[in-house]
Amino acid sequence: MGKTLTEKVLEQHLVEGKLEKGTDIAIKIDQTLTQDATGTMAYLQFEAIGIDRVQTELSVSYVDHNTLQTDFKNPDDHRYLQSIAAKYGLYFSRPGNGICHQVHLERFARPGKTLLGSDSHTPTGGGVGSIAIGAGGLDVAAAMAGEAFRLKMPKVVNVYLTGKLPDFVSAKDVILEILRRIGVKGAVNKVLEYTGPGIKTLTVPERGTITNMGTETGATTSIFPSDEITKEFLEAQERGDQWILLEPDNDAEYDEKIEINLSELEPLVATPHSPGNVKTVKEIEGLKIDQVCIGSCTNSSLRDLKAVAGILKGKTIDESTVLTVSAGSRQVVEHMIHSGEMLDLLKAGARILENACGPCIGMGLAPKSDAITLRTFNRNFLGRSGTRSAQAYLVSPETAAVSALTGKLTDPRSFGKLPKSEMPEKFIVNDNMIIPPLSIEEAKNVDIVRGPNIKPLPEFGPLPDNLEGEVLLKVEDDITTDHIMPAGAQILPLRSNIPEISKFVFNVVDESFHDRSLEKGGGFIVGGDNYGQGSSREHAAIAPKYLGLKAVIVKSFARIHLANLVNFGIVPLTFENKEDYNSIDQGDKFEVDLTTLQTGKVTLKNLTKNVEISLLHSLSETEIEELKTGGKLPHIKQKHT
Repeated sequence: MGKTLTEKVLEQHLVEGKLEKGTDIAIKIDQTLTQDATGTMAYLQFEAIGIDRVQTELSVSYVDHNTLQTDFKNPDDHRYLQSIAAKYGLYFSRPGNGICHQVHLERFARPGKTLLGSDSHTPTGGGVGSIAIGAGGLDVAAAMAGEAFRLKMPKVVNVYLTGKLPDFVSAKDVILEILRRIGVKGAVNKVLEYTGPGIKTLTVPERGTITNMGTETGATTSIFPSDEITKEFLEAQERGDQWILLEPDNDAEYDEKIEINLSELEPLVATPHSPGNVKTVKEIEGLKIDQVCIGSCTNSSLRDLKAVAGILKGKTIDESTVLTVSAGSRQVVEHMIHSGEMLDLLKAGARILENACGPCIGMGLAPKSDAITLRTFNRNFLGRSGTRSAQAYLVSPETAAVSALTGKLTDPRSFGKLPKSEMPEKFIVNDNMIIPPLSIEEAKNVDIVRGPNIKPLPEFGPLPDNLEGEVLLKVEDDITTDHIMPAGAQILPLRSNIPEISKFVFNVVDESFHDRSLEKGGGFIVGGDNYGQGSSREHAAIAPKYLGLKAVIVKSFARIHLANLVNFGIVPLTFENKEDYNSIDQGDKFEVDLTTLQTGKVTLKNLTKNVEISLLHSLSETEIEELKTGGKLPHIKQKHT
């Protein structure tokens, strides 16, 4: 039996286990990336492990999230990150160099390598044939210390592409079509592996858009083969020597198959408040809009901005519509300036933002009250834009650009003839804003710079045999990490200060949660399906743990958040019978016996209702040991002391 592309890469990196679906495996990590919203905590954890230098082939620290500097906090963290990179042997991508996933795709991602990133959209690297996985910061810190990364061997889904995208239909519409079919939890514990003749019509930036937003399906990662198109891209980036041919075997067997004829796709839109609420643009065309934001790690490549510039050239945006454009990297900006296309954007009325994450994470450019905002981003969760009453719709760059001209959601095919744009044969390569690692000898003289907002890591004790407390909060299906630990300009700068950031836990759901948690001495959260979907932010586990959260009991978990709960000593449990969810009320008092944890099943006593409920877990022996120790960090420190 032949092997899938996923199996080939995982086999080359397998440290423990067998490539059998659903079993626990551990893989060697070649590369890591962090960004400044998750990186500060990740490096505090790395320091706590006590390793002198990163053990990976390559690790990069990016500054792209917290670039809005309204006080000292963010710039202080940037200096901390730069000094950490110098001390421990990382590359450092300075503020203004670009969005981590775009820059990593351009300058570092390699076919056949494994990449672990403290950002859920790390699978962008799958656009060049790498196994790129998003994880919590502690998992990335552990990988930098030489630890293997543990996961369940995922199923591999073959997404078989035929045909060619019509004019005004783009890669964003491909992934929106997949989301329309399988939803935001349809690929949990699965890899989306793209094959078929249709992939030969997609450039690496287009492939990167698809693998980036595959995260919204719950997928462990997404991957394209490394073929002649990959080779052409790497050669244009002056990295042709890093190319290898990497494809699945002709007789590879997949667990599932999705077939998409690219020629039959049309412009799509994800409606509020989920990337899975997908409709055709035609279905809701004519919706009056207030704001259009083009950019993010999903759609900020040179290919995307050239398409936008071609549509806007010689025209002016609607007088009642605000348009923002943020490129993904300095490389993209340089090309747009040299070609004159940046001028086309400016003349059309676009507000040019820094090449950073910006409005995608609510870091500036919040829309007005009750606004309709079109975004080429990957998420449209409630309140993520910075304005709770706003309605965010996710679209392609082509749909966004045409709609900015008309002032309403518009099928871009009505524009007329698609303006043609040429991609350069060679990209402008200038890495002067990426600081390479110092030598071991030079690094010895580096002092770590710590601002006053960087507080010591909280320490959590070992897990007791019994958990007691009340249900602090009961929530529904598809609770995101944005619900648990919001982002935005007010909160993101507090990522290195757990006592302060904990004040915002669940405040978009229940503003009293912080005070009640402290008053009750912690307790339990009960939730529905797909609990913890979205961002990899481990603060959605650390901050609730700081408030005393003991266990989360739900119908099902999103992959990364489940791992983060274990990492910080919070017990993740699921209902054996999902109907038991309905019998629980907020305020019920629980007692959970953990002495049977090794069996995969524990008993919950609802003291308020005088009933017993059977709970399950999917934890490996290693994860159980980590939980008992108090989390992943004390468990690793035990190994290194």
